[in-house]
Amino acid sequence: MSFQQGLSGLNAASRNLDVIGNNIANVGTVGFKSSTTLFADVYANSLAGAGSDRVGIGVAVAGVMQNFTQGNITTTSNPLDIAINGNGFFRLSQDGAIVYSRNGQFRLDADGYIVNASGARLTGIQAVNGQLAGSETELRIAFDGAGQPQATTEANVVANLDAEAEAVTVTPFNPQDPRTYTYSASLACYGAEGRRYT
Repeated sequence: MSFQQGLSGLNAASRNLDVIGNNIANVGTVGFKSSTTLFADVYANSLAGAGSDRVGIGVAVAGVMQNFTQGNITTTSNPLDIAINGNGFFRLSQDGAIVYSRNGQFRLDADGYIVNASGARLTGIQAVNGQLAGSETELRIAFDGAGQPQATTEANVVANLDAEAEAVTVTPFNPQDPRTYTYSASLACYGAEGRRYT
């Protein structure tokens, strides 16, 4: 019997290490909620009833509970990243099903819908002229032609050149040959299709 008690303890500890390993593996996952293993003592019982001197015969994992305590909120450079301070989930629509998440990293897809990394669309009540109207729907930001690409037509460069630099003797200028210039700097330009060139 003592062998069975020790074995039950090892099995429960192994399951607990699995939970701890999952928590550690997801420490950098946005919106992840850690878990805690719940243990229970196992007692023998008979149909005739048990006396007051019952002794535990082992341990079992009663369950794994998810912790919903508030995590750290950090700022990002993405204006669509959202955080929930307190209770609640983001309601998302994915392939016709409603799913919930605490991960608030969102972006716009090609159609203007606010989506997460897996493409699930954020849902909510759309505002029309500053007023909430209708029922829950997939949230979309209309582009209305804004953000059309515009080609770079001119650039201004302000630079101080080193007066003590040696004169370039190799001509003509070749951007692939550093012997034809003494200094270089990159400049981002955009074509009519919106593509960036450096």
